[in-house]
Amino acid sequence: MKCFSRDELGKNLLPGRTIQRAIGNNSFASSQIMTVGFAHYSAEAGAMEPHQHAEEAIYVTDAKNGWVEYGPQKDRLENKVPLTSGIVLHVPKGEWHVFRYSDGGFVDIVFMYAQVM
Repeated sequence: MKCFSRDELGKNLLPGRTIQRAIGNNSFASSQIMTVGFAHYSAEAGAMEPHQHAEEAIYVTDAKNGWVEYGPQKDRLENKVPLTSGIVLHVPKGEWHVFRYSDGGFVDIVFMYAQVM
């Protein structure tokens, strides 16, 4: 077993977010089966582009004036859900989604998904 805290994880600034890789490929703990990590969305990383990928579970650890938009296509994000700590999101495979926030806001999450083989 490998036990560690978020504070031990390096930070990677990516377009639209800062990622801390906990478990998975190129992560603190190696796994070929799953990916688990933390993400922070704020003005520091810039605006995020809508994206889609494998089925994903997300736990919102904290948010201020933040929300998620989702829908069937990148340019058809027809749903908007305000985010607060404690919310769990289940994102089906291939569903387009993006995290957004107003001035001074942010969204902080834990994300989990299976590796695509």
